[in-house]
Amino acid sequence: MHRVSSKHRVNHSASEMFDLVADVERYPEFVPLCSALKVRQRMAKPDGTEVLVADMTVSFKLVKESFTSRVTLDRANLKILVEYLQGPFRNLENRWTFEPKGEGVCDVGFFLAYEFKSRMLAMLMGSMFDAAFARFSTAFEKRADAVYGRPKLAST
Repeated sequence: MHRVSSKHRVNHSASEMFDLVADVERYPEFVPLCSALKVRQRMAKPDGTEVLVADMTVSFKLVKESFTSRVTLDRANLKILVEYLQGPFRNLENRWTFEPKGEGVCDVGFFLAYEFKSRMLAMLMGSMFDAAFARFSTAFEKRADAVYGRPKLAST
């Protein structure tokens, strides 16, 4: 199973970054390999979380695959959990955390574990997936700069 994990400090608030990652419908505009994303269902839970069921299509050259996942948005705890439901993976789990580190600064944690069902698909897309996921934190930070404005650097 492939695993990718990172923690990256960004000059945006934890709430802003949570909102950015939670806005899954916008992913095709900036997320590497994401060519389409459609939310099938939204449910507000009694515990205050929101659960989405979404179909995401990833494309690379001639390879195009879609999968369905359940996304749990936990705003109170600034966490997002993505659980695999259906598609070309044997399993897939993705977690995001957003830790405030001061005014307008937070640490964004990203964890992904995945395994393709097919060895052929793993050979075709595996290294490309690893490369794309390595660029995720940069893609989200650039998107935050575009949406919220580039943070001003403190003068010394």
